[in-house]
Order: sequence, then C-alpha cells, then structure tokens
Amino acid sequence: MKIIVPMAGRGSRLRPHTLTIPKPLIPIAGKPIVERLVEDIAEVSQEKIEEVAFIIGDFGQAVEEDLQQIAQRIGAKHSIYHQDKPLGTAHAILCAADSLSGNVMVAFADTLFRADFKLEAEQQGVIWVKSVEDPRAFGVVDTDEQGGIRAFVEKPQEFVSDLAIIGIYYFKDGAYLRKHLQYLIDNDIKDKGEYQLTNALENMRAEGTIFKTGKVQEWLDCGNKNVTVETNARYLEFIKDQELVHQTAQIKNSVIIPPVFIGEKVQITNAVIGPHVSIGANTIVEDSIIKNSLIQEESQINNATLENSMIGNFVSYKGRFEDISIGDYSTYKR
Repeated sequence: MKIIVPMAGRGSRLRPHTLTIPKPLIPIAGKPIVERLVEDIAEVSQEKIEEVAFIIGDFGQAVEEDLQQIAQRIGAKHSIYHQDKPLGTAHAILCAADSLSGNVMVAFADTLFRADFKLEAEQQGVIWVKSVEDPRAFGVVDTDEQGGIRAFVEKPQEFVSDLAIIGIYYFKDGAYLRKHLQYLIDNDIKDKGEYQLTNALENMRAEGTIFKTGKVQEWLDCGNKNVTVETNARYLEFIKDQELVHQTAQIKNSVIIPPVFIGEKVQITNAVIGPHVSIGANTIVEDSIIKNSLIQEESQINNATLENSMIGNFVSYKGRFEDISIGDYSTYKR
C-alpha cells in the first residue's frame, strides 16, 4: 500500500502560524497533523505501508527531512514531489505520477478523522465521506440503495447529497487513476477553473469502476486557529488513555487537568494547565492558567490566562489576553 499526500498549500487561513512552516506540520496533541493522518490511515488500511509520497511546495530542505522521518516512523520509504502552481486536486495528485501504481491511498493533509471501519483492499475504490449540514462547499457523492456511488458532484449549488468527500480515497489500481488524471490535463478539462479529482472519479465510474463509501464518525478540520484548537482538544480526548506527559517534563506547584499533552523538557511552575492543552518541547510556563489551547515548542509563557489560544514556536509571552493567536518568534508583553 502507498499513501499519496498532497500538501503543497501553505494554509493562509491559519496565518501567522503557517508563515514559517506549512500547515500539515502544525502539531496536534504533540505530533504534526500529517503524521497523525498517516498513522490513522495505516491503522485503518490493515495493509503494510510501503511508501508515503508527499506533494509539497517550495518548503525547503528542513521540511523535506521532517517528512522523511514521518515516513520512516511507520516503516515506509518516502518520496518528495513538488507542485509549483495550485492547479487543482487532480493536478496535485498527478505530480506524484511515478508513485501511482498498485494499491494507493490518497489523503489531503488538511484534515483528520476518526473511523471504526477497516478498509477492504479488494474493493475497486473507496471514498471516505461525512454527512454535513451544508454540502455546497464540498465535493459530494450520490449513492444508490446498496451504498454504491452513482455520481460525484463538485460543490453543488442545488442539493444532490449531504455526503461530503473528506479528502481520503482508496484505489485498488493506482495506474488506472493516473491514466484518468492525465486525461484531464491532456484535454484541459477543468471545473471552476481547476483540474478536479471528482471529474476523474466520475470518468472512472462511467467506465465501470465500482466505488463504495467509507463513512467516518469524526471529521476534524485544521483550517483556522479556532478549529485547530478544537481539533487539538478532540484528539486529546481520543488518545487520553496514552501517556501524554513526557517523563522529562518538570512540573512544580501546579495542577494538571487531563487530557493534556506536555512535551519533552517542558517546565511548568505555579500554573493550572488543562483540560485540552498541548505544550511543545522545551517550553516554559510560569504563573499561568491555560486551558483549551495549543502552545508549540521553545516558548516562554509568563503571567498568562489563556483559553482558546494558539501560540507558536520561540514565542515570549507575558500578559493577560484570554483568546489569542501568536506566530513564531514573537514577543508580547503587557
């Protein structure tokens, strides 16, 4: 099994946090979004993951090394491909053409999920979906009485279905997918100005490919600060039975209200932390009350009362703001 991860976008809605690193490397409960995504797919697939192919923008050598390590941690080799222009989902996947063969999972790295089903690899194709209140902003599937997909529609303005495609797909034949993606490019077939994966899926279905739906229980967004903080909280609930406080953390005269993630060599003094707080490695927190927030690495938090907040890396923060988003290498005093 191969996992193809398109992640070339920088994530403008999550600025300032994505000014220094791409959104898929923002940590959720102590691990980058893309690492949590790859791990969860590996668990659902039940197949050995042989390769993880990342499709990125111009993110630099350090990011590529981080992605290599993510693949290695699940026992897979890695490949790096580049998408220079945002030309749509079909174009993004086709950038990894050399990896499109055999059993393939495609997972866009801006979402996380929880599912209690296991992938049946003998299926020709599986599209993971979630029921939503307003499907007009999503690609959706229309299904028959047996659960088979009979149509793919990109952002329907008139109601077709409430089953939104969450951005995770399985294909038994990656080469066949590649053929249909290339067909869109060669014939300049666009929808809303871009090459859309849903058009390739519809062409495959018309030629006889049988697609089924895989319904997830939770679809977790990481699009902006508020939903990323909420996703961090939900994920902490999912993994609260794991050991989430690193053994090197130093906690003095403080109250910890689980679930929380406290990273390596974190120092916490005279503070109340939790619930639903993640604190990255080497961060120092003193004289503060923090709940439902995400603090990254190498930061210093003093005299703070924080809720629904997101603090970047290498931040120096002193104050009494209650809801704030601070990017990397910032200093705030009050």
